[in-house]
Amino acid sequence: MEVLSPSRIHLPIFSIVVLLSTIAWSASAANSAHNTFLHCLVNHSEPSHPITSAIFTPNNVSFSSVLEAYVRNLRFNTSTTRKPFLIVTALHVSHIQASIICAQKYNLQMKIRSGGHDYEGVSYVAKVPFFILDMFNLRTIEVDIHTETAWVQAGATLGEVYYRIGEKSKIHGFPAGVCPTVGVGGHISGGGYGNMMRKYGLSVDNVVDAHMVDVQGRLLDRKSMGEDLFWAITGGGGSSFGVVLAYKIKLVRVPETVTVFNVPRTLEQNATDIVYKWQHVAPTIDNDLFIRLVLDVVNGTENGTKTVRASFVALFLGDSKSLVSLLNEKFPQLGLKQSDCIETSWLRSVLFWTNINITAPVEILLDRQPQSPVNYLKRKSDYVQKPISKDGFEGIWKKMIELEDTLFQFNPYGGRMAEIPSTATPFPHRAGNLWKLQYQANWKQAGKEVTNHYINLTRKLHKYMTPFVSKNPREAFYNYKDLDLGINHNGKKSYAEGKVYGVEYFKDNFDRLVEIKTKVDPHNFFRNEQSIPTLPY
Repeated sequence: MEVLSPSRIHLPIFSIVVLLSTIAWSASAANSAHNTFLHCLVNHSEPSHPITSAIFTPNNVSFSSVLEAYVRNLRFNTSTTRKPFLIVTALHVSHIQASIICAQKYNLQMKIRSGGHDYEGVSYVAKVPFFILDMFNLRTIEVDIHTETAWVQAGATLGEVYYRIGEKSKIHGFPAGVCPTVGVGGHISGGGYGNMMRKYGLSVDNVVDAHMVDVQGRLLDRKSMGEDLFWAITGGGGSSFGVVLAYKIKLVRVPETVTVFNVPRTLEQNATDIVYKWQHVAPTIDNDLFIRLVLDVVNGTENGTKTVRASFVALFLGDSKSLVSLLNEKFPQLGLKQSDCIETSWLRSVLFWTNINITAPVEILLDRQPQSPVNYLKRKSDYVQKPISKDGFEGIWKKMIELEDTLFQFNPYGGRMAEIPSTATPFPHRAGNLWKLQYQANWKQAGKEVTNHYINLTRKLHKYMTPFVSKNPREAFYNYKDLDLGINHNGKKSYAEGKVYGVEYFKDNFDRLVEIKTKVDPHNFFRNEQSIPTLPY
């Protein structure tokens, strides 16, 4: 692949005047700099792909709708949330190149957004003046069933990817996330996972090439970027190293019929014993079976009481008869019956997992807006490496009922996840992990006090879980972004600040990521609140 350099083409002055006439900012120093930045963008745009139609400023009537279209956490869509001074909704690679070159020239902070699902809003919020490079227009998907691969652009959603694969084949899929509105760019670059990870590993374990624009504005593929940089952007987060335009993914085989179920059990229905058994079965059972455990607090059988509900949500790459037989042998405590099971296609199983009616038209996967309303939310993560005793679980239930408005997701590891070396990608959480734990709080009311209340609930539960989870470091999942782990102010202490969260997310792989970052982006242009830092001078 040819390495492309950013164009330096001067458009007619008319284009610049038309664009600037829509802005009408006051002539303050900051706004003057922003206007100069706009001139730069236009000057670096190709005449055949003008950038003017891709630029939205606060004076544009569509600015708010463009900004809010991919906000997936209402905590970062309030009247006090700092807004970008400009959004570039890139329509062509030259728009990405122009944004990178001009932002460096004027020392401006650039945030890169594909689907907006970053739990801490890092892809579209900043404490300093910034602009957003929005990737949603770059969402081409090219599926080649003959080679069992696909090129997917960073602005595509997982739902679009699955639908396009399903158009071409009933026996192919891709092992990525269960939420169809998640953007490809952040999901894959951060090591996103799905319910086939015990069979096929993570999304990044099935990536074979990539196109990205580096800090010099060059369009690179795997060969021209080199193996170090390719390794970094397949699990280390793309936004620390450049702008990923597309990934070439390796499709995986799925049977024409898969089976799903969601079986709930409360404490009164023996949930403690079933959960205790789950932790021994789920990471070791047949790799074709993934059983997520969701724990939440619900009303008890008696008025005014609360109990814990354990919901066992599964995908099995096979038919229901085989699944029932397998679980009767390995996990009889669950009491799975044929009537609990739904046989469907792999594509339709995605609907089931995201709580959409399984009989709905599969075209719903092409809807880029979530089916359920967007909430205020907070997430945290942990890894469990030793089984928890029944007494331990009893204590956890008590704490959950005390806090009430939090829930857990337990995602079992083992299988293929335990076979892939911890250094194969930047994602280090492989052999030795029984399951990954997600803490959740969701709420609908606005206000700082309410927000602090729910965030503190997750922190209290996280603190309570300390004896049960990994230690030295206490591991965390990068794609479950959690600014409680540390914030990088990208100043003189950048490396020291970055190491705090970097070791939790990446363990020993952090050092290699820092070395690569220092080599490819020595002046730390691609930075955010939890980016990979450069080595100290």
